[in-house]
Amino acid sequence: MEIKVQGISKRFGATLALDNIDLSFQSGEIHTLVGENGAGKSTLGKIISGVYLPDSGTISIDGNLVEFSQPYDALALGITIIAQELALVPGLSVLENIFLGIEDSRGPLINTKEIRRRFTELQKESGITLDADIPVASLRTGDQQKVEILRALARNAKAIVMDEPTARLSADEVKNLKDLIVQLKNQGCAIIFVSHFLNDVLEISDQISIMRDGKLVRTTTPNLESHESLVEAMTGRTFGTAFPDRTAPKNDEVVLKVENLTSNGVFENVSFEVRAGEIVGIAGLVGSGRTELVRAIVGADKFDSGEIYLKGKSMKNAHPAEGIKRKIAFLPESRKEQGIIPERSVRENVSLPHIGLFSRVGIIRKRREVSLVKDAITATGVKAGSDQVSIASLSGGNQQKALFARALAVTPELFIADEPTRGVDVGSKRAIYDLLAEQAAKGMGILVVSSELDEIVGLPHRVLVMQQGKIVEEIVGDQITEKNVLQAAFAK
Repeated sequence: MEIKVQGISKRFGATLALDNIDLSFQSGEIHTLVGENGAGKSTLGKIISGVYLPDSGTISIDGNLVEFSQPYDALALGITIIAQELALVPGLSVLENIFLGIEDSRGPLINTKEIRRRFTELQKESGITLDADIPVASLRTGDQQKVEILRALARNAKAIVMDEPTARLSADEVKNLKDLIVQLKNQGCAIIFVSHFLNDVLEISDQISIMRDGKLVRTTTPNLESHESLVEAMTGRTFGTAFPDRTAPKNDEVVLKVENLTSNGVFENVSFEVRAGEIVGIAGLVGSGRTELVRAIVGADKFDSGEIYLKGKSMKNAHPAEGIKRKIAFLPESRKEQGIIPERSVRENVSLPHIGLFSRVGIIRKRREVSLVKDAITATGVKAGSDQVSIASLSGGNQQKALFARALAVTPELFIADEPTRGVDVGSKRAIYDLLAEQAAKGMGILVVSSELDEIVGLPHRVLVMQQGKIVEEIVGDQITEKNVLQAAFAK
């Protein structure tokens, strides 16, 4: 199969998302699209898979012009997409989600036995193992990503658009997925791979197309590129090291103190401190209890025993609203389910937790709100036509940066970030790292949960490694290396 796009352009309001793009994608090839948030990568993938209609230009398959009015039209010709934001039915089981719409039937009844046989074969072929009967809503985000991949494979697609498929996965899951992608390529599938992880891009790609501001910069091959050359082409500027220099905290004031925190069956007897001006990272495999721990600290989840102190004052019965009042900011793991309010504007999403600062007797003082939001989105680099556009209309990375703007709009004493750069491009990642380092230098205590190994090694002053709900090791300073973190995370 050859998919060719010619002269493809797409506009969203005043924003030109794609500008006259010419590209081709081949069977048995991994063709990666890279670029900053808003470069047009995801938009192009959605046009190829029938999610969006182009404003101009053509799509052809094996030399024949085609027109898609919906994703089903593309699927009928063998093209499907695994989108950056998952599109599963939470109340249905893994099995039901994978085969939804393509079920086997006997008359009016679904042939469950045959579907289970197909599911068993699919798992053997892919190497992805899941409980068929568990509701998707109860799965962690990494396992939900696996359901999306199995759903695409179940439809025997000849071409798969994968939009940030590794963003929600742990290190070992990423390796398994990359092996699977190479396997699919070797079986003759065309893979259109959208990713911010440049090491992955250089490792598995056959072709790399670099995009910037809706235009194609160049199409190249991994042997001609490096991490630095890709960054320069994507951003139009050069960068030094990936992370800012670590600056030692100026004092030993304890901002957060956790003592013997326990949530039965989730984490147990967890104790640690975060000092003013310190960035502390929490590492561990999926299921180690990282996310559940920080959610308990901010009051989003309950815990059974233990103590939490913010600047010496107990927060045992804390609620997220109390945390906001006491200047705790929290960036959740999943922006779609736990972060943004999709139907609301960028301004409303950023200002909502701080509404008491510019309202009186229920009346919002718009001028103050606009000023606060403007400063916050400028500081975090949010790209939006205006602060009045729906946050759902922004790219995934810009939605993430809008959540950063919300968290830091009023300088907190403690900032807890769970997967802070998920879905964020390489240029914006550095901007976020600089922002965190700047806030730490001003005396803010920062706690970061991350699945990205380079991030957990390059950013924090200290790293706490969790395994099965317990902190098994603390790594400090020059001892924070990939080898040491991985050894602690996998140690028996």
